[in-house]
Amino acid sequence: MKLSHLALATAFACGSLSSLGWAAKPTEPVSPIQPAKVTNPKLVELGKKLYFDPRLSKSGFISCNSCHNLSMGGTDNLKTSIGHNWQKGPINAPTVLNSSLALAQFWDGRAKDLKAQAGGPIANPGEMAFTHELAVDVLKSIPQYVTEFKTVFGSDEVSIGKVTDAIAAFEETLVTPNSRFDKWLKGDKKAITAREAAGYALFKNSGCVACHNGPAFGGTSFQKMGVVEAYKATSPAEGRSAVTGKDADRLNFKVPTLRNVELTYPYFHDGEAATLEQAVDTMGRLQLGKQFTADENASIVAFLKTLTGDQPAFKLPQLPPSSNTTPRPKPFE
Repeated sequence: MKLSHLALATAFACGSLSSLGWAAKPTEPVSPIQPAKVTNPKLVELGKKLYFDPRLSKSGFISCNSCHNLSMGGTDNLKTSIGHNWQKGPINAPTVLNSSLALAQFWDGRAKDLKAQAGGPIANPGEMAFTHELAVDVLKSIPQYVTEFKTVFGSDEVSIGKVTDAIAAFEETLVTPNSRFDKWLKGDKKAITAREAAGYALFKNSGCVACHNGPAFGGTSFQKMGVVEAYKATSPAEGRSAVTGKDADRLNFKVPTLRNVELTYPYFHDGEAATLEQAVDTMGRLQLGKQFTADENASIVAFLKTLTGDQPAFKLPQLPPSSNTTPRPKPFE
């Protein structure tokens, strides 16, 4: 039975496909985001301070939040991030929101988890441009931090392992539940419009869910950028091949989450898609071999905007003051 676009949209939004002769699927390929469960609030609070503290960088200017701004969807809305001494980054900064749900961290998956990822930018000469040893020295020179590390870990020893443990614990709380789409998944059929529901139906039926599935709508596999048609990237990033050394993995990247995607522009590893409309068009052609009509594109974009959930809301941390022995920043070296 062939249905009109409007009939399908209305039936899908109302949850009544069965009344039109369509069998309802018992499960969806996606699931709602669950709220974070904090088991160690003191560790999370320490991690929050470290996440916002620019003194972990050589310049004393760049923090984790610089590239993963929690007021901007957990990213910086730039094609590529700005590093130490205004260096241009080689790749688009992925959002930190819901990153705990990913199978690995970074576009190429070189970090197995958030703890492994947290130490990378600190010691990267193109990002925070410090060393782990110097970062630890800075923290050791700040009495309030030493006290807080002792409270959290039972010892006043400060190490990079403890630093990354704390940052990762904070980042694990950065999930975004209660999107309108999640409410729809839970049974509130009025949470999204007929147009948005039609966009989801098209998203599923076109094959987008083959890669964008699970609670994060992605992040659970590595896929080649440019399956049907080659992608001409403006970034030198090679993808998984830089990690595995296998040419077959070239331009294979971690599938990004689509949660909060209306906030995390520009899109793709090179940031070349400035808008959601452009991203949907490119993905349709390159990954699916499908040219979406303007109406279909608009429906999918409308659906994607229902994935914006509750953004992290907390009191900004008050960072402890440096002491007279704290190494001073060197922003212009």
